[in-house]
Amino acid sequence: MFPYPEQYRQAIPPLLTGFMVIWSLLSRLLFGDNSDIAFYPLLILFPIIALLHTQLIWQAKGMERLDQSAYAFIHLSLSFVVWTFSLMHVNGSGFS
Repeated sequence: MFPYPEQYRQAIPPLLTGFMVIWSLLSRLLFGDNSDIAFYPLLILFPIIALLHTQLIWQAKGMERLDQSAYAFIHLSLSFVVWTFSLMHVNGSGFS
C-alpha cells in the first residue's frame, strides 16, 4: 500500500510535535487563556508521542533498536520542552 511504511512510522512523532505547536498557537487565538478545550489535546499528545517511540523501539530488529532508542531519547527530550512551553502558552496568564 505505502511504498515506505517505515519512514512514515518514524515521521509520526515529529509531526505530532509540530501539531502540538500549531494547536497551542491556534487554540490560544480561538479559545483564549486557560481553556480546557485547548489543554486536553496537549495533555494527551506527549504520552502518545512516548508510546509511539516505544512502539518503534519494540518493532526494531537487532542494532536498529539502539538507533531507535537514541532517536527516542533525543526527540522526547526536545518534545518535552516543546510540550512544556505549549502548555505555558495555552495557559497564558491563568496562573497569576
